[in-house]
Amino acid sequence: MSSKQTSKRQNISSGGAYENIFGYSRAVRVGKDIHVSGTCAPAGHEDSDAYIQTRAALSIIEKALADAGAGLEHVVRTVVYIRDIADAEAVARGHLISFDSIRPASTLIQVSSMLRSWQKVEIEAYAKLST
Repeated sequence: MSSKQTSKRQNISSGGAYENIFGYSRAVRVGKDIHVSGTCAPAGHEDSDAYIQTRAALSIIEKALADAGAGLEHVVRTVVYIRDIADAEAVARGHLISFDSIRPASTLIQVSSMLRSWQKVEIEAYAKLST
């Protein structure tokens, strides 16, 4: 990849309705850096617990990373937002499945609400490619 190509911006869409309403991309890659927007479980998870919602969000993140030419192994940081601190253990179990051997830096934050009342967890991810 030439130096001109390494700084090229690539916007990655997941096709979510709010991308056009809010004006954002699921992920953005610039050079070796990939930023994945806050990601929640999609519709259809209204009755799912925090663990299942975490796994669903991480699945969307993994696809966005793949579309950007990366994988979970490139993640260097996650930020996890939860509505109820009582869900922290379930969310941690879901996060561990994806990141046990990777061990990115991570922050867990309790928030008062999310876009949809049934959403329990939202996750951001930051990845760095080595080449």
